[in-house]
Amino acid sequence: MVYCCCMERTGFHLLRFFIGITFVWIGILILQDPIGWSGYLEPWARNLLILPIEMTMMITGVFDVVVGVLFLLNLFVRWAGFLGALHIVVVLATSGLNEATIRDIGILGGTLALAFSAHLYKRFLFWRL
Repeated sequence: MVYCCCMERTGFHLLRFFIGITFVWIGILILQDPIGWSGYLEPWARNLLILPIEMTMMITGVFDVVVGVLFLLNLFVRWAGFLGALHIVVVLATSGLNEATIRDIGILGGTLALAFSAHLYKRFLFWRL
C-alpha cells in the first residue's frame, strides 16, 4: 500500500511540474509576441475586449506565468488549478478550433485533475517528491 501512495504522490507532482512548465513557457511566448498570439482570438471575441489587444495579451502572458510558477512551487495548487482551468475554457471558447485545441484540452484536463486532488498533497513540497 505504501508503494501505491508514493506512486500517486509522484504522479501528482509530475503532472504539477509539467503543467507548470507549460503555463510558464506559453506565458513567456505570449509576452515575447503578444500581437502574434492575438491572431488566435476570434473576431467576435476581440470586439468584447475593453483594453487594447496588445495589453490584453500581455496580461494573459503574465497570468500564465504566475499560474505556472504557482504550480512549479507547489503553492496554492488548488487555486492555480481552478484559475488555470477557467483560463483554458476561455481560451477554447474564444479561439475556435485550431492546431492548439487538442493541447488546450489536455491542459484543461491536467489543471482540473490538479485542482481536485491538490488537497491530498498539500503538505508535500516540491523538494519532497
